[in-house]
Amino acid sequence: MIHRHTRKRAGARARYPFVSRRRHTPWAAVALGAALTSAPFVVHAQTSNPADASAATATATATAQAASPASGAAVASDGKTGVTALPTVVVTATRRSESVQKVPVAVTVVSGAEMDRAYNNSIESLVTEVPALTFKPSLSSKDTTLTIRGVGTNSTSPGVEPSVSTVVDGVVYARPGQATLDLLDVDHVEVLRGPQGTLFGKNASAGVINVVTQDPSHETTGYIDTQFFSGGEQRVRAGISGTIVPGVLTGSLTALVGHYGGNVTNAFNDDKVNGYDHTGVRAKFVLTPNADLKATFAFDYMHSRDTYASGVIGKVTNPIYNTALLPVTASLSNQHINVTDSPWVDDVNWGGSAQIDWSLAGGYTLTSISALRHWDNTQVTDEAWVPTIYEQIPSSKDHGDLGFTQVSQELRITSPKGQWFDYVAGLYFMHTQDRENYQRDAVTCSASTLPNVAAGLTPCEPGESTLHATHGDAVFNTLTDSYSAYGEGTIHFSPRLRAILGARVTHDVVGYDETRVSSSPVAVPGINPSFAASGFTDANGLSGRTGLEFDLTSTAMLYATYSRGYKGPAFNTFFNMQARDELALKPEKSNAFEIGAKTQSADHRYVANIALFYTKYQNYQANFYDTVAGQVVTRLINAGSVSTRGIELDTRARPIDGLTFNGGLALTDAHIDSFTCPVGAQGNCNVNGKTLPFSPTFKANLSADYRVPLPIGPELELYGNYAFQTREQYDIGQSPYTIQGAYGIFNASVGLNYANGWHVALIAKNLFDKSYVGAMATGSGYVLITVPRDAGRYVGIDLRKDFY
Repeated sequence: MIHRHTRKRAGARARYPFVSRRRHTPWAAVALGAALTSAPFVVHAQTSNPADASAATATATATAQAASPASGAAVASDGKTGVTALPTVVVTATRRSESVQKVPVAVTVVSGAEMDRAYNNSIESLVTEVPALTFKPSLSSKDTTLTIRGVGTNSTSPGVEPSVSTVVDGVVYARPGQATLDLLDVDHVEVLRGPQGTLFGKNASAGVINVVTQDPSHETTGYIDTQFFSGGEQRVRAGISGTIVPGVLTGSLTALVGHYGGNVTNAFNDDKVNGYDHTGVRAKFVLTPNADLKATFAFDYMHSRDTYASGVIGKVTNPIYNTALLPVTASLSNQHINVTDSPWVDDVNWGGSAQIDWSLAGGYTLTSISALRHWDNTQVTDEAWVPTIYEQIPSSKDHGDLGFTQVSQELRITSPKGQWFDYVAGLYFMHTQDRENYQRDAVTCSASTLPNVAAGLTPCEPGESTLHATHGDAVFNTLTDSYSAYGEGTIHFSPRLRAILGARVTHDVVGYDETRVSSSPVAVPGINPSFAASGFTDANGLSGRTGLEFDLTSTAMLYATYSRGYKGPAFNTFFNMQARDELALKPEKSNAFEIGAKTQSADHRYVANIALFYTKYQNYQANFYDTVAGQVVTRLINAGSVSTRGIELDTRARPIDGLTFNGGLALTDAHIDSFTCPVGAQGNCNVNGKTLPFSPTFKANLSADYRVPLPIGPELELYGNYAFQTREQYDIGQSPYTIQGAYGIFNASVGLNYANGWHVALIAKNLFDKSYVGAMATGSGYVLITVPRDAGRYVGIDLRKDFY
């Protein structure tokens, strides 16, 4: 396996094996030699059975989002044109290492090399390369959400688990905010679409994002990568990898430092916000004391300080705000706020894991994965939207602290491949504890003296209105325990026909307690009166999968599957929790049907994978915009039944040597079948038949990667990616003010790769300068928007040096 630390360097050596005698080689021979010796990066997953990995790697197959041709690994030509074939992609989508073209799962693979090429460094950036995936940003990383096929849990409550599970090296991240920080040492990312509860757990009712990091290399290697972008953004990564004890222990260490001031201006003090300061480190060690035992230890730490753009107003629905916001003007291209204190969020995310793979007699493998993770999150937000010294509208300042800990243990057995019946079975346990303290200070008026404004309404006029200061302090804790046993097997009726049968039994225990103290005996905007509650619930769940696979030819496979999804019970714990929120939400269940085809050309230069799906969810857990204590909030409810159906296509092609195309599209109809209006709701419940939030009907992406040796010295590298989507509704209540129109984003880069390990590239993000927003949320008289990093065009330069 080529380690990522040496990709460009290893590729350069493979492309120029004749550098020392190049003056004696005719240019035509140089070009031909470079073409025949260049090869794509081969994505390797973690291997529970080395024999399985070897067998899978021997098949020259690929997927739409496989790695870019960055390494010197040998890849055979098609035997006719001399054009190198697409690379083999090995994944762990079925908890064993297999070629992606052989797994009966709709999965898109993005390699670490491809993420580097696109200058993407987080899971949220995958939305430009995986059409079925969307991302909901928020004022804090703890409130972000990922959706697949239009389905995801958009909630700020700590008492609910995500619908899209994020797994890093076999470790499930229980909260989505844990995984939205920078990624280091990525080998590849598998995006599994649709319910994956059998092998990946109960919180995978919509899909799984499976991140596999690089194993350390045996040779001593290193690199340093520096990026500078307009707007003052800087990122530096550096790593070293190699053998510590020959034949026994290898290790790697990677570090990251990044800074960006932001692309939103605070008009009150001219500060820049919507930026970050990130520092992180990741270490990995692989111990192989003998041929039958492999122990992998991973440790990571990430500190992030983000200045979020809280209070960017995109639209005004109450004319009062047109004056109150000045000098800021509301618009969907607005990149200004006006607050006395710039909001910020501080994250500390760290953890460690130990994976033991023990090869047993008969080809069986026993795997144990033990993990501990901890996450601290602090956020400070000024929700006045205008300086409080003006008192034009009630002010609200928030301070929240979160401490989250999870412990997990998985034990599984993997049978050898090639038998009449092969299987994976295991036991899993996870314990989580979430502790939050949220404080809010609000200033309101009860007797406005402005003309034509009723008493108690906004705005207030300083010195002439009766102002009241209210303080609220809430402490809430959530505990969960989850136990499960699972197994999935494949019956080989013949070399071409196979059956899949799997099930998972889960027992969930969820408990909470909350105490809120308010200085006001009555509700004021943003703060409910004092309140205390606690609760407990448990539930048993059954998930599973069954289906058939059939090989039409050696390069074409058909499959049809039925999956039963399950997501455990939940509590709607949040700052303004009240008596109506004490009842536990029912478990979410789903039934999913999928048929698909995975095909490739005989010369392995063209791949096309298609999937048709239909999934129906009962007791769907979702956020509902409601009014609580005079303020619009997101309220977690069992929303009734929803469904999603559609067609997805992944393609990959290498028409000529050096040129690779990746493409994908998703046509998705995700809508509300029957909405259950919650008790006391003040929001819109007339939404039957409407589109689910964060679910554009059509998304597509296309990327092109072209590499060609120049007559003098370096290799030229051209890259471009275009991602397009249709209109998107952000509110389950179907507000007409929270719709993002259709848009497309084009990113590009041009670079030079030198044989001595140097790489330099010019980068352009959102080259056509298309303005768009990441999300919208309705408020009391206004619509808030989030401003993405690439809301406008920006450019940069990348300088990298590989050492060996």
